[in-house]
Amino acid sequence: MSTAIETPVVRPSEARATSRPKPRKQPPYHVVLLDDDDHTYDYVIGMLRKLFGFEPEKAFQLASDVDTEGGVVVLTTTREHAELKRDQIHSFGRDWRIPRCEGSMSARLEAAE
Repeated sequence: MSTAIETPVVRPSEARATSRPKPRKQPPYHVVLLDDDDHTYDYVIGMLRKLFGFEPEKAFQLASDVDTEGGVVVLTTTREHAELKRDQIHSFGRDWRIPRCEGSMSARLEAAE
């Protein structure tokens, strides 16, 4: 006498729905470049081009905005990536064109709404 074991039939669409929770999106953060009087436009433009890959025109516009507004959002991304870019700004180095310049520009993170 043989006994057969019945296994339930699971349709592919049902398996996907029950086996994987929907991934949550990470909340976005802004990287805000802060103005100061110790860095030239050339420095800011060069830094933005090197760290963020901006075209010269975009980098100049952001340099103008940070100068007139006191700060400008240069990137909106995940927190981890925003922290990396902020740290790269902080470690970019001094502006050799201004003798009193002692270090890099400053930036902060803000939660994007």
